[in-house]
This record gives sequence, C-alpha cells and structure tokens, in this order.
Amino acid sequence: MEYSEYRNFDGVGLAELISRGDVSAAELLAVAIDRAEQVNPQVNAIVYPMYEIARKRAATDLSGPFAGVPFLIKDLMQDYAGLPTAGGSRSLRGHVAPAHSTVVQRWLDAGLVIFGKTNTPEFGSKPVTEPAAAGPTRNPWNLGHTPGGSSGGSAAAVAAGIVPVAGASDGGGSIRTPAACCGLFGLKPGRGLVPCGPNHAEYLLGAATEGVISRSVRDTAAMLDVLTAIPDKSGPYLSALPAEPYARLACREPGRLRIGYLTSSPIGTPVGDEAVAAVAHAVALLTGLDHEVEPVELNIDGHQLAQDFTLMWSVEAAATVTDIQRITGARAKDIELDSRLLAAAGKAVRAPEYTAAHQRWNTHTRALAAFHERYDMLLTPSLARPPVRIGELETPRLTRLLGEFLLRFRLLGPLSRTKLWADQVTAHLTTVPFAQLANVTGRPAMSVPLYRTSAGLPLGVQFVGGLGSEHTLLALAHQLEATQPWGGHQPNL
Repeated sequence: MEYSEYRNFDGVGLAELISRGDVSAAELLAVAIDRAEQVNPQVNAIVYPMYEIARKRAATDLSGPFAGVPFLIKDLMQDYAGLPTAGGSRSLRGHVAPAHSTVVQRWLDAGLVIFGKTNTPEFGSKPVTEPAAAGPTRNPWNLGHTPGGSSGGSAAAVAAGIVPVAGASDGGGSIRTPAACCGLFGLKPGRGLVPCGPNHAEYLLGAATEGVISRSVRDTAAMLDVLTAIPDKSGPYLSALPAEPYARLACREPGRLRIGYLTSSPIGTPVGDEAVAAVAHAVALLTGLDHEVEPVELNIDGHQLAQDFTLMWSVEAAATVTDIQRITGARAKDIELDSRLLAAAGKAVRAPEYTAAHQRWNTHTRALAAFHERYDMLLTPSLARPPVRIGELETPRLTRLLGEFLLRFRLLGPLSRTKLWADQVTAHLTTVPFAQLANVTGRPAMSVPLYRTSAGLPLGVQFVGGLGSEHTLLALAHQLEATQPWGGHQPNL
C-alpha cells in the first residue's frame, strides 16, 4: 500500500481492509513507519520509537475491532510494560513501567499495533508541547506554531498522517486543545468512564481522563467502546453505559438540540476575533441543521473555578515531584524550573485551603448541571486565540531568575498565597480559559474542527455536554462531520 492510499482511511477503515485480506498488518505498519521517518524530523511527534516491538507484533495473528491498525500512545500515564514512561521529563527517562496500564492493555486487546510514544510537556502541565527533555513538537499546518498540549505529540502525529488515531489524555484541555490546534476531533469522556488502573484509582481527583485524538468521529466512538468494554471492578466508579455501543449511537441523528453559546472568557481575559468567528460559524451550521441555538451567560464564577483548578493542580505537581525524587533520586536540575515552581506553590497550600477548593468543585458542578437542565450543550471557543507560536508561552528570563531566587531561599510559599501569584497563575490559562470547566465538573466535552483562520491554521470549537452525554456529543459531531467534512484536509509537509 502506498501512503497516498493509507492516508485516505481512518482507523476503522484500515481495520476493515485487514479483515477482508486486502492488506496485512505488516504492510500497514511499514507505511506508518515510513511516514513517521519522513515527517517526524519536522514535527517531533514521536519521542520513543517502538518499531521492532511493533514489527514482531504485526507478524502475529491479531484479533479485535482494530486488529493490525498502527497506533501511537502518549508518553504520559500510558505505560507499556518494560519501557520507560518519561512524561516529558528527564527525571523519568530511566524509570521502566512494570506493567501495561489498563488503557494500553485494552488497546492491545483490540488488536492495535503500537509502534511509538508521543511527545508531551513535562508531566502534561502545559497547553503547549515544548519539554526540555525532547524539544518542541510542531504543528504540521505551520511548523512555527504549537500543536497544543499536553497531547501535542499525538495530535501532530495524526495531523501529519502518521496514524489516523492516537492515544491522548485530558486533565485541563489536553485532548481538546491539541485537537483544536491541529484540525482534529477530540472527545474528553466524562469522569470515571475510562479506567485509570492499575496504578491509579483516578487522575487529578477525577478531573483527568484517557482517550484519543482522531481524524474521524467514528474512530473516536469505536475507541470509546474499546476503552469502556469491560467494567473496571477495582476502580472507584462503575459508570453506567448506554444500551448500545457508542459506535452505533454516533451514527444516529442527535435530534433537535438546544445549545447555548458564549464567547467571553470566564476569567475576563481577551478572546480573539477569530475565536469568536469560529463560534459564529458553528452557530450558523447548527442553525442550518435545525438546532435551537442562543447566546447564554453561565452562573459560574470563572475566576474562582480557575483558582480552584490551579490550586489542586499545584498540589498534584507537588506530589508528583516528591514521588519522582523519592523513587528515582532525581536532582533538581532533572526537573524543569516551571514544574519545580508549581510544586513549591503546591507544598505551601494548607489543608483547609485544599479541602475548601475541592468542595467548591461541587459548587461549580451543580451550577453547570443547572445550565444543562435547560440546554443540552454549551458551545464555546476551544481556544481563546489561534495556536500560538513555538516558544511564545515560555517563562520570561527575568521571571525565571526570580523563580530560582525564591526557590533557593524558600520564599515561593509565602508568595504563592498572595493575589500576585493568583493573578500570575490565572494568566497562564489565557489561551485556554474555556477548557477547565469540563474537567472540574467531570462532564464530557469535545473539540470539533469546523473553522480555519485567515492564516490557514485550524481553530476548533468546544461543546460541553451534561453527565453521561457522550453518545449525544458523538452524534452531533457525526452530523457536523457529514455537513462539513474535515478528514480530507492535509497539511503540506
């Protein structure tokens, strides 16, 4: 098979070719590896090739809904037994995973041929993918711009045509942001739907979840069936699943939906004209499909939600850094300054502050649930502006020098309890202010690639659904995909 033909199929389509005997798993893998070797030097999506492991697997008798389809996993939480999971950090390069994570095992059981791991910012903590350990991943649509984060390597690999679908995860927009930056479809499942085992009960108090980034809605739906096929009896939740597979429900008409939309940033920061235009374009499409669409305001304190989210994130960073140093003996220089600053701020959080912030998650969740009593979905920009340029969000040199000083003299703790620090933390969310709501509340959300900027960069829009609405989100996305197909768009690499 030639690459030009390979690129025309999504994952489900490739699996159908293999099941009919039109092509072998080994042939597909050869095309995928050849494409990776051609374009990865430009985009830096794959940071850990697994070619020989994959070639041996492709030569075996594979079964499952994706039998023989080439696949990439994210180098964060998605452990492959016997290989390191570096999480974008020098500190974990030599730490080998003792067992497959549950999602990786389910992907293997589905017959996928995993041939590499994709790049991620250190510990998945940024909306861009520019780790010091592996260098920046670049957007295939414009190599000077970011593919987003933290699943930026996976999004770049899919957009560049290396694979049709790749493993991803989302703790604060990390599936939806890269999908929006790269012209792809990204669904963040709701809390507890996808298992996090065997080493974790849940990530980030349930705010983070595993999933995929894909070119087609049906790939994401079929992958959700794979990831939820077996109840995780050792997990903290037993989620209710629909009576039929997501792949089947996604192909049905969603019915007439009531959708509320907004374009103002929940934290009061600027939203670019093109992000507003992306929502206006989506509103026109939805109206043409006979959905009821109207502007809304959310009864949610966006500033408080952002602070509650980042407080919990900083505490998580503190725990992560502490565990890594204990387990691996990593030195400070092995961990990026930004991660150390965030961890130091997390260590300064008092227990009552932590508990109060977590309790307010419930307040935010109930407020969004009240919105969903009237509206089926919330529509917002996925990003507040087009994908930023590589290096644009780097911590300024003077700030870095100040941070080093404060860490050396252990002064970051007192500073982190000031309004100055709170404002600085909120400022980091200015490019993705709409993403965290779905994570804090545990609601499913998706980014749909319906718009391109005047410079030709993708700019997705976000839909946030109510509890258990994954099938409705997928059905709407499928309807939009049929109305305005996006899978045929290819970057010029």
